[in-house]
Amino acid sequence: MTTDATFESSKPSFVPDAGAQWETTGPGVRRKVLAHGPDLMLTRVAFETGGVGARHNHLHAQLSYVESGSFAYTIADETQTLRAGDSCYVPPLAWHGVECLEAGVLVDAFTPRRDDFL
Repeated sequence: MTTDATFESSKPSFVPDAGAQWETTGPGVRRKVLAHGPDLMLTRVAFETGGVGARHNHLHAQLSYVESGSFAYTIADETQTLRAGDSCYVPPLAWHGVECLEAGVLVDAFTPRRDDFL
């Protein structure tokens, strides 16, 4: 079973939830890096009510899925409230950020992998 960032992209990688560590990324915000290869990464981000994912951009395309809670999610100049089951696409270089309205979890996928998270 491989859980580190150095596995070969041609081999499968299994990441049990218990083996992935939470990292605090800001007040009321924690991130856990899940399975990944050079071209794709999956993460979980847990927010307390009022937690903020600061407005930022990056070269990666991103998908966000709301596992639980609710979020004011801004992409470029548009903000929508996303709730459990909702999702969105963030194009490369688009400015985006979130404010947690009700404690919950986002599941984020990035392509390529966010090496800055490792």
